[in-house]
Amino acid sequence: MSKIPETTYCFKEGEVLLFDKPLNWTSFDLVRKVRAAIKRHLDTKKIKVGHAGTLDPRATGLLIICTGKKTKTIESFQAFEKEYIAGLHLGATTPSFDTESRIDKEYPTEHINLALIEKILKTFIGVQEQIPPVFSAKKVNGQRAYKNARKGIDVEIKPSIIEIKEIEILKFELPELIIRVKCGKGTYIRALARDIGVRLNSGAYLTSLRRTKIGDFSVDAAMSVNDFKEQLDNELLI
Repeated sequence: MSKIPETTYCFKEGEVLLFDKPLNWTSFDLVRKVRAAIKRHLDTKKIKVGHAGTLDPRATGLLIICTGKKTKTIESFQAFEKEYIAGLHLGATTPSFDTESRIDKEYPTEHINLALIEKILKTFIGVQEQIPPVFSAKKVNGQRAYKNARKGIDVEIKPSIIEIKEIEILKFELPELIIRVKCGKGTYIRALARDIGVRLNSGAYLTSLRRTKIGDFSVDAAMSVNDFKEQLDNELLI
């Protein structure tokens, strides 16, 4: 069943649309498909469409897409707090801090228990420095860091100031840990996974990531591209 309300939208004047990004799509993949669908519907060659905050291809969840004049508000959405559900594998690391690359090292986990994890997670609450992953879109000397990293070129990334508002354990069963994280702009959950492993005197990498909230917007109210196209086919949007 479609999650889009049966109402009329005006894309050129501007709309704020909530989408649930699928796994292995880039944020631009989603923007491109939405733009193409709108252009076909309006029979126009040009329409402004942009997203308000990149979501990694290996992540799913909420992506805000703005059209028309609403694209001018994108920066304000990017400043909102985000909420994620993250799956971590404890006791190992990968160069990319997620499943994009293979495990390079393994570590003991016998000392890890729920009490220790709860204690360690509390140390991440607040404003702090975080070193972004080398496999990221962070620019270093004008070049995206991941491009050099994938070529095997050493990349030195300066720490960023981030803020973690909340961390909650949703499930723990070694070697798997699932947490809910509420954080400010610029936080890399892959880097958080790395740092959790370090503070546990072990290792950790991200196995899954889903963005559930951006400010007051929730993925529960988001739609798929198929939902969107169905509504366009039914001529509910203009």
